[in-house]
Amino acid sequence: MENYPDWVAVVNTYVYGEGVKDRLTITDWIKHGLRTLAGQGEQALKVGALAAGLDVSRGSFYWHFKDIEDYRQALLREWRERVGDRVIRDIDTTLTGPARLTALMRLGFEEDRRLDRAIRSWATTDPSAAAVVASVDLQRVAYIAKLLTESGVESRKALPRAEFIYWAYIGQSAVMHQSQTAITEADVDDLGALFTR
Repeated sequence: MENYPDWVAVVNTYVYGEGVKDRLTITDWIKHGLRTLAGQGEQALKVGALAAGLDVSRGSFYWHFKDIEDYRQALLREWRERVGDRVIRDIDTTLTGPARLTALMRLGFEEDRRLDRAIRSWATTDPSAAAVVASVDLQRVAYIAKLLTESGVESRKALPRAEFIYWAYIGQSAVMHQSQTAITEADVDDLGALFTR
């Protein structure tokens, strides 16, 4: 570094570089935040507790995020990408025809719903989270309606059927008795066929 003693570069690298961010990436923080959210809820999203859970300094958090609100928005963006855009992209690129609806229903009814429940709970008290959840709901229902239409369902019938399928999906996570929360692949196939008639 021109015009600066060598020790300035060493101190600057340690204090503001690798020493501060503790070598964690944004992805590491996002994954940790989503796990924390799924396990403990939105109230557990506090910088000190999150840093302690990763065994790093708070400086690591601030290396990647402006503040806790910036972090929360990043979590919501990642959730939206995972459960919306990525699911649709994966199904559209690997399957065709009615198999796409069946695959989507299998995925939905078999997934771990803890994160979804935590985000929906968060959305009841936070307008920003509510807006993201609402946009995901609209995207999912529209996609189900599209799959139904492509499977031969009249367009005027596709949206109400899509909404009903989605309501069943949302409601499944609220059922408390374990014996009523699971559905077999054969049953999913049967229901998929029922909605495409």
